[in-house]
Amino acid sequence: MARLLRQGGAAGGPMQPLIRMVLRWVRRPLQPAVLLWRRNIQVRVVATTLLMSMGVVLLLGVVVIGQVRNGLLEGKLAAAKSQAQGGFANAEERAERESRDQATGRQAAPEDWPDRLVESLNSGSGSGIFQVIAMPSERSGVPVLGRDGDQGALVTAPIVFGREGADARSVPEDLRERVDNGEGMFQTYTQIVQGNGESEPGLVIGQRLKDVNGSPYQLYYLFPFTEEEKTLSLVKGTLATAGVFVVVLLGAIAWLVVRQVVTPVRMAAGIAERLAAGRLQERMKVTGEDDIARLGSSFNKMAQNLQSKIQQLEELSRMQRRFVSDVSHELRTPLTTVRMAADVIHEGREQFDPVTARSAELLLGQLDRFESLLSDLLEISRFDAGAAALEAEPIDVREVVRRVVDGAEPLAERKGSRIVVRGAEQPVIVEADARRMERVLRNLVVNAVEHGEGRDVVVRLGVAHGAVAVAVRDYGVGLKPGEATRVFNRFWRADPARARTTGGTGLGLSIAVEDARLHGGWLQAWGEPGGGSQFRLTLPRTAGEPLRGSPIPLEPEDSRAHRAALRESEPAQAGGLLSAVPAQQRGGGPVVTGLPVGAAHPTVDPTALPGTGTRVTEWEKQ
Repeated sequence: MARLLRQGGAAGGPMQPLIRMVLRWVRRPLQPAVLLWRRNIQVRVVATTLLMSMGVVLLLGVVVIGQVRNGLLEGKLAAAKSQAQGGFANAEERAERESRDQATGRQAAPEDWPDRLVESLNSGSGSGIFQVIAMPSERSGVPVLGRDGDQGALVTAPIVFGREGADARSVPEDLRERVDNGEGMFQTYTQIVQGNGESEPGLVIGQRLKDVNGSPYQLYYLFPFTEEEKTLSLVKGTLATAGVFVVVLLGAIAWLVVRQVVTPVRMAAGIAERLAAGRLQERMKVTGEDDIARLGSSFNKMAQNLQSKIQQLEELSRMQRRFVSDVSHELRTPLTTVRMAADVIHEGREQFDPVTARSAELLLGQLDRFESLLSDLLEISRFDAGAAALEAEPIDVREVVRRVVDGAEPLAERKGSRIVVRGAEQPVIVEADARRMERVLRNLVVNAVEHGEGRDVVVRLGVAHGAVAVAVRDYGVGLKPGEATRVFNRFWRADPARARTTGGTGLGLSIAVEDARLHGGWLQAWGEPGGGSQFRLTLPRTAGEPLRGSPIPLEPEDSRAHRAALRESEPAQAGGLLSAVPAQQRGGGPVVTGLPVGAAHPTVDPTALPGTGTRVTEWEKQ
């Protein structure tokens, strides 16, 4: 169906929106029922029970009606054979008796004998149980005599006698041939035609006999199924009424039974949702001692244990935060004293011997690192306590990036790297806390320079669809699989044996991701071993607005996966694209020129906030 719609849309053009509108119009009334079916297990169970019950009742009704029909037919056939056999014997006996009387001269010529025979046989039919028809035999050259009721003349037409009369068309031609050519009784099921033209199903039994003159004729008994049809209709109505009652009763029973099971489950689901929302005092109401009651008791015990554990963890977390905060504050005073003494010693280091002077320089550097660690610990404690405040104001991201790059230039020169900024041609305005955003970008740029192995660091700015993004790309050692989420953990290091030349505390990325979340944004990482890494900060342009995507893809265009895909799909284009990305060199290699500028198009980013596992739609602007 989808392929046909695509073909129709490609061929017809304007027809495709019309077809989609019609499909939506058809699906719209069904959506509530589909939603109810998917969300309500009670409806599914009851509907399934009703459908299965209807199938069983229908099957049982077909079997019962078939058995009743067969029984009625068998009984009717046996009674009809008995009645017809007696009538045929009576007709033969009467013909023989009157033939003897005629031979001895006791009786005149039997001009009305057929009339009297049919009248005599029909007299025992009661209330239309059967009808008798006498018809001439083709094997006899003498016609069967009958009397015309109006003229009183003899006729050769079939003699039909009955309360409403019967039509000769009730006897099929094949039955007449069998009766004419055979001996004994013959029968068939057919439609019995009445004198008024109406027909009804019935049974016809016939036999070839001889009249008083010894001429053969055909005598038929017609048994309509009027009473049997009434009986069968009564059985069908009774079965239908009983079937509907049984199906409704089974549906009601299924509804009550499922309700007894589903209601506690729904209650447990609601309480679980409230527990997840933080209302840890919620409990299930337990009544009885059955399986549902045991489920409720187990659920309440689980909730109680969970509440106790969470309270213990909260208390422990509060103690840890208070300890970190108190220690950080308490260390401020002695650190200030030590700082003053260290500054005095450092200023007079020229008067010391070389070893003592070097010790004074090391002391001052470690004091700087210690002071930075205390500041980071205090900042982390504020985030943990929920005391961090956002001071958002409209700022130009280019100015923040420029200050960060200027501050990181000395380190880049020592490492032999260059910092390249792209996308800074137009103003990039965002409502953000300039101090926190600068701290995040400084951390990302410094880390990129430190781990870039002397290669260039590319800082890229992008804005689209209500979002602003800054991506920092390096071409260093990269990240192993799984490290892109662990890199934001506190005190985590990809290589513990690696020297830390800048004296970092191991809390920089943890604070950076908290700053991003405080803005309502994302800080995400991507990397491949030996191919470098890219960290992307995405913020909403207006504070408080939700993010729906990022203008910069998390995985860069020059990653191995992208280059391999381009080589496989479009070799010529891939060759031109790869030629625009020269090999990186240590110590001032050429700057990565990037990809040609193109229109923005939606892409899918498989990485979201660390640990969330969600998928983020991005607008890639190359």
